[in-house]
Amino acid sequence: MSHLISKPKFRLAFFLFFVFVLVATLSAQQEQPAPKATSPAYAAIPVEAARRANPIKSSPESLARAKKWWALDCAMCHNANGDGKGSLASDMKIKLVDFTNPTTLKDRTDGEVFYIIKNGHQDMPPEGDRIKPEENWDLVNYVRSLSKGK
Repeated sequence: MSHLISKPKFRLAFFLFFVFVLVATLSAQQEQPAPKATSPAYAAIPVEAARRANPIKSSPESLARAKKWWALDCAMCHNANGDGKGSLASDMKIKLVDFTNPTTLKDRTDGEVFYIIKNGHQDMPPEGDRIKPEENWDLVNYVRSLSKGK
């Protein structure tokens, strides 16, 4: 019985089919770039996250624990005092909010601040699971304490 398609032609057809399927699959999987934010507005924070209450009372112990994380992860951008003029922010030419200003967080719940620390915001990388939830709540207390020095 004779073959309708010779082996070289079959291999070529199979190869072209494979390439076609691969290209189609990769094209479908490619993510579209996220649109650039036109304002510094925060991404929508889920209502349940915004409503979360801080289970860690602000205390000298909570603030001391958070100060260590702040110095390690936050001060390079937000500055040691929280005024948003850290060296990395300056180098990157980004303007950050001033946490020493009491009005900066007056409309933000503790749950929203926790969510922003955990998930990041614009150029700010997320802490994610790198820190424990208790440490994140300590940071919420610490960020709020920065405006009380004035």
